[in-house]
Amino acid sequence: MQQENITSRDMRALETNAVYFGISLLQLMENAGRNVAAEICSRFEKDQRIVIFCGLGGNGGDGFVAARHLLSMGFCRVAVVLVGKGKSITHEDALANWVALQHLQDSIPIVEVGGVSDLPQVEVDVVVDALLGTGTKGKLKSPIAQFVNHINSLSAFKVAVDVPTGIDSDTGEVLGNAVKADLTVTFHKPKAGLAAAKSYVGAVVIGDIGLPSELEALAGPGDVLLLTKKRVLSAHKGDFGKVLFIGGSEVFSGAPALMSMAALRTGVDIAYTAAPEKTAHTIAAMSPNLICVNLNGSHLAPENVQELKDYVAVADAVVAGPGAGLHPQTKEFFKTLVDAVENAGKPLLLDADGLKAFAEFKRRLKVPLVLTPHAGEFEILTGKALPKEQRKRLAEVKQAAEELGAVILLKGKTDIISDGTRVKLNFTGNPGMTVGGTGDVLSGVVGAFLAQKADPFEAAVAGAFVNGAAGDFAAGDLGYHLVATDLLDFIPQVLVDPLSHLKVQKSSGKST
Repeated sequence: MQQENITSRDMRALETNAVYFGISLLQLMENAGRNVAAEICSRFEKDQRIVIFCGLGGNGGDGFVAARHLLSMGFCRVAVVLVGKGKSITHEDALANWVALQHLQDSIPIVEVGGVSDLPQVEVDVVVDALLGTGTKGKLKSPIAQFVNHINSLSAFKVAVDVPTGIDSDTGEVLGNAVKADLTVTFHKPKAGLAAAKSYVGAVVIGDIGLPSELEALAGPGDVLLLTKKRVLSAHKGDFGKVLFIGGSEVFSGAPALMSMAALRTGVDIAYTAAPEKTAHTIAAMSPNLICVNLNGSHLAPENVQELKDYVAVADAVVAGPGAGLHPQTKEFFKTLVDAVENAGKPLLLDADGLKAFAEFKRRLKVPLVLTPHAGEFEILTGKALPKEQRKRLAEVKQAAEELGAVILLKGKTDIISDGTRVKLNFTGNPGMTVGGTGDVLSGVVGAFLAQKADPFEAAVAGAFVNGAAGDFAAGDLGYHLVATDLLDFIPQVLVDPLSHLKVQKSSGKST
């Protein structure tokens, strides 16, 4: 059975999550380098002459580790060539392994070179390419390009670490020139571009670096970093998304405001908040940051959809449901709205009353759909009560998502997110978040990611982590005596440094 490929971005996210769940990058580097050494050991006699060409980043760090392990395995003719200066190594874990090599220079000669002309003349049987890894994009520059040519000119067996230098690990594109390896030792899973670059990768061996497949099913900071958009100086209003939020009624006015404020804190430029007229006036008084759309009537009704036509057209995503109530006309409103959003080709998130209304006419949509039920709403949506056993709950959520062609984010002590194929669990959050309104904050965060063109599944996973982590930061300050607005101020902190949630976990003694 052929193993599933992994992209460079997904691998980076997984490595970040590994750190969050207690597996350090130093451990992963150690395992990677040992895999390279073991493959060489299984193929060559211990008197073979081995030269390891290392870059200044993580791939070079793998090479440093490989050199140390080869020495411990009895290989006595191993040398390391660093392209650059050791003082220029900024990768923390690569630097740690570089320092470790300094004490072994009597056994492992080390040469720091700026160009190919600086290389001593040596005979070599095995060359290890640890110059650049999976993050390489764009045409190779000097001096790396010259070293690639030099490696290719050597009549030695060539081993590439993770991916041959000069190959785009996602597409297989040759970035000007690339090492022509006889063997590529890649890690965890095959990189997506290796199959397209067969003439460069040689034989492929997948090294186990201690990342069990179960780890891929856990939401973490890496999922947030996947969706973090950098703001450049040339950015304009609207570049980071516009969301239309719809909800509220005479009884409930806070829900739409919470969604919009959460989206703004997540980074969207514009959040339109549409609600029945009197409710909209109340929402407008809550904050000058809110752009309110006053809809005719005391509750949402089908004719309001026409009033929203222009807003649906300009929005990058639509989020609807919280606080809307279930008046018969409001149910008809949601049916009409779903058609309008689908016709406009915009992603849609339905929560709370919007989700309950959708349950009566549910169908697969032609646009991305995210549904965010708690257990009771899931039963309304599917007609099935959720089992208590976690594995069975996972199966139910996955099946429902597959049948509806939607992403389902089941809220609970442990959030379950599925698009019918992928499934992830999120463990952030705390008992103080049972207070009303925290689910509205979640919808705002996920809606913001949708508006920023995120994959709907990734948006739901990252949104669940951010919402729960913000709640954990708030609980760290206030205990479990929370209100939903307490989460808003911590959303930026989670987005800027999602790994900082580790401190909250440790201080609270929380465990996944």
